[in-house]
Amino acid sequence: MFHLGKIDEPVFIFGGPYSNIQATEKVLTIAHGQGFSADRIICTGDVVAYCANPAETTAMIRDWGIHVVMGNCEESLGFEREDCGCGFEEDSACDMLSRQWFDFATRRITSDDKAWMQTLPRQLTFEMAGRRLAVIHGSLSDISGWVFKSTDDQTKITELDLASCDGIIAGHCGLPFISTTSDQRLWLNAGVIGMPANDGTSRGWYSILEPCDGGIRAHIHPFDYDHESAASAMRDERLASGPGGYANGLTTGLWPNMDVLPDAERQLQGRAIESQSYVWAAPRDQRLTA
Repeated sequence: MFHLGKIDEPVFIFGGPYSNIQATEKVLTIAHGQGFSADRIICTGDVVAYCANPAETTAMIRDWGIHVVMGNCEESLGFEREDCGCGFEEDSACDMLSRQWFDFATRRITSDDKAWMQTLPRQLTFEMAGRRLAVIHGSLSDISGWVFKSTDDQTKITELDLASCDGIIAGHCGLPFISTTSDQRLWLNAGVIGMPANDGTSRGWYSILEPCDGGIRAHIHPFDYDHESAASAMRDERLASGPGGYANGLTTGLWPNMDVLPDAERQLQGRAIESQSYVWAAPRDQRLTA
C-alpha cells in the first residue's frame, strides 16, 4: 500500500490502457489540457493487454510519471507467470484470446519494464474532503476479482472493510460506474481507455474526483480517439483480428463475448453509456445526474 496523503485538488483517474497507444496519447493530451500534473493522475492498472503496442504504451505511461496501481496484467507479466491472470474461465473465448496477446506482449516488453511492474503497489490511498479513499485494480481480496455495478451490496461492503476506507476506486471490469452501498460508502469504477465499454460506441472512459461543498464530486467522462488506427495496428500484428476478436471490438464498441458479465450488464450491451456526475456527501444528500 502507498499513501498519497491529503489531496485538496481534483484527481484524474483512468484504467486499462491495454497496449492501446492511440488511446493513451489522447488521454495524456486531455489530462494535460485540463491542467493535471502527473502527481494528480492515477491509473488503475493493466497498462499492457489486448492491443498492438505494449512496449510503446508502457514507455509512455512510465515517462508520464503518474501513479499506477498494479493490475493482474502487471502482476503476471512482471513476475513472468504463464498467463495474464485475468480471471477468465479456462478455455473460454476470452481465455483463448488473452493467451494470444499475452504471448505477444511477453516478447515485446523489456526486462526493465517487467522490473518496473513488480514494484507497483496493489493499493493506493489518499484523503479527500475528510474521506479515506483506496485505489485498487479488481478487488482487494482478488486482484482480478470482478466487481460490477450490479454486484451485490455485501460483496462491496466486505471489500471496503478490507480496505478500511470510505470509498474504493477500481478498474478491471471494463465498465465505468458509480454506486454507493447501503452504509453510504462509494464504489467508483473509473472506466478504461484501451477498449470500449460494450456500449456500441468506440469511446474510452476516464474519471475525475474533486472536493466540493458538502463532499466529493465524481465525474465519469467519455472521449473519442483514433480507434481505427488502433484496430489496424492489431490486424497488422494478427492480434485477435477476426470477426470475434478485440480488434473488431475497437470499432464496433461491442465486446467479442460477455462471458464475465452478470445478467444485468449483459442486458445493457449496445446501449450508449452517458457521462455522469455524482455528489457523494452525507446520507440523504447524494444524487446521481446524467
